[in-house]
Amino acid sequence: MKIEGRNAVAEAVKSGKTVDRVLVRNGMRDDASRNLLSEIRAAGIKVHFVDRATIDKESPSGRSQGFIAYVAEYKYATVEEILASAKRSPLVVVLDGVEDPHNLGSVIRVCECAGADGLIISKHRSASVTEAVMRISEGGANHLKIARVGNINSALECLKKAGLWVYGLELGGEDIYSTDLTGPLAIVVGGEDTGVNRLTREKCDKIITVPMAGKVNSLNASVAAGVAVFEAVRQRR
Repeated sequence: MKIEGRNAVAEAVKSGKTVDRVLVRNGMRDDASRNLLSEIRAAGIKVHFVDRATIDKESPSGRSQGFIAYVAEYKYATVEEILASAKRSPLVVVLDGVEDPHNLGSVIRVCECAGADGLIISKHRSASVTEAVMRISEGGANHLKIARVGNINSALECLKKAGLWVYGLELGGEDIYSTDLTGPLAIVVGGEDTGVNRLTREKCDKIITVPMAGKVNSLNASVAAGVAVFEAVRQRR
């Protein structure tokens, strides 16, 4: 897997994950690039200097910022591993059918920045952790435990048995700002077009809603996840 961009490569190096080598474009002399290059070398990672044409050819997005790291394929965690490493009052996000890689990357970044204990995604009807998702998450996927499961509803049952409340983020529920989000909690965010599916809704202990004041009655999945997760963080302080 290729990870590109200064921030994403820097986070890959800091995470301690296996980085086989890093391509660096010749002539990267700004302070940020010099500092990153020093970190790469200090970690004992091989550096290959190449010209602009070569790095542009290797770049999946064309936005490498002069750095491309080659790492092993992403290794998912298990739900059990997320729970085992969770804080006393866990906060887990579950994505039900989020298929857009940009949304997945943004949700990963939100969860990592907020200090969530983990993210659960599905093997079916869902984006997976790819090079593009790594770039969009700004390397957040290197630090966040992400489980990829065959059945979301079975994963929710596992979370419930571990003592977590499961709240679905959907229209028509209880105002999120009036809901207690301080306990052990899993927040379920639905897909871009379908929302949380019916069977998954039935597994939820409660449906919560971000109130809308405008004429558009829904938020992008990653924005909605960000609002919910940081409201939970705010309440826990």
